[in-house]
Amino acid sequence: MSNSPSLTDCPTTAQPDVLPLGGLLALACAGFITILTEAMPAGLLPQMGEGLDVSPALVGQLVTLYALGSLLAAIPLTLLTRGWRRRPLLLVAIGGFALVNSVTALSSHYGLTLGARFFAGVFAGLLWALLAGYASRMVAPHLQGRAIAVAMLGAPLALSLGVPAGTFLGTVAGWRLSFAIMTGLTLVLLIWARWQLPDFAGEPPGKRLGMREVLTLPGIRPVLWVTFTYVLAHNILYTYIAPLLAPAAITADIDRVLLVFGLAALLSIWLAGLLIDRWLHTLLLISCALFGLIAVALAFWINIPAVIYVAIALWGLAFGGLPALLQTALAKSAGASADAAQSMLVTVWNLGIAGGGLVGGVLLEGWEVAAFPWAVVLLMLLAFAGASQAAPSTSIP
Repeated sequence: MSNSPSLTDCPTTAQPDVLPLGGLLALACAGFITILTEAMPAGLLPQMGEGLDVSPALVGQLVTLYALGSLLAAIPLTLLTRGWRRRPLLLVAIGGFALVNSVTALSSHYGLTLGARFFAGVFAGLLWALLAGYASRMVAPHLQGRAIAVAMLGAPLALSLGVPAGTFLGTVAGWRLSFAIMTGLTLVLLIWARWQLPDFAGEPPGKRLGMREVLTLPGIRPVLWVTFTYVLAHNILYTYIAPLLAPAAITADIDRVLLVFGLAALLSIWLAGLLIDRWLHTLLLISCALFGLIAVALAFWINIPAVIYVAIALWGLAFGGLPALLQTALAKSAGASADAAQSMLVTVWNLGIAGGGLVGGVLLEGWEVAAFPWAVVLLMLLAFAGASQAAPSTSIP
């Protein structure tokens, strides 16, 4: 058992023995809006470039500024707001997306849009730091993993369905309408969240651990290590998915490939929701091992389309449930300091995203895509080693 305080030490309302799906789905929708806001510009580069009178490369920096906002803000904002009541704080984070997406929809100035995107990342960093702890507090301890899995459902749904739909709408009716619709959806979500979500007290001043103390709690560092190595490996492949498909001559099928990945990721989250509260540690080890084996297969058969499709499906299966696994493990290790620990995960996750783009670019330039699978194999060996150390603090088989 962890010697950290339990999540149930935090002041809460009643913890039901059934999943409060109305509230958990509100959290999932918040994640959906967050990912949709993050990824939408990537699918609308030409249209946004024309509307803002800048090159597609500069439009790409709208995604970069979003990630930078999350990276810089997650830990400081979480520390600053640890004593705030949770529901008003979450509503502020959700409402922030309505504001920044409205500015994006109306702005004709690149600099203003860039600023809106940075603050979108700031709100995202705060929201991701809150979601897992919020979901955990809404249920009894034996349902916490399943609750987190439901709350995390919005992210893969946004990637597999929301972004393609938003891109199609933006292409047909204009990118500004896509962002305006996101604002409308966010306003509806605000009402829903206010109605469905219980409120919880923040951390009492006398019980707050410093970030360094949270970092030294048993189980925290192994989970963060797995987060960094796994997300780094994932983004080496995901960021450069088009070059990865080139040896098999299926680059033109990238939309189909990503759909396979997204559907497999949804299946992974469903399976994680069923098993996470009993087999958290085992699932984490299986995820690391499966991704590593996929990379080995790609190393030897990267030029065979059938192998690519099977590998992509298994990759989605390995990765889809990962956020719920990591956040559940971290929440169980951090106890009452779950939000502070989750802010570390948000920061490390974004470092992994940035690192994947950087390392993948260096590998592509120096050794081409043949180097990608071997880099992933190495990283997944390191992730597996970290995952094996996560068990004692989570006390999960």
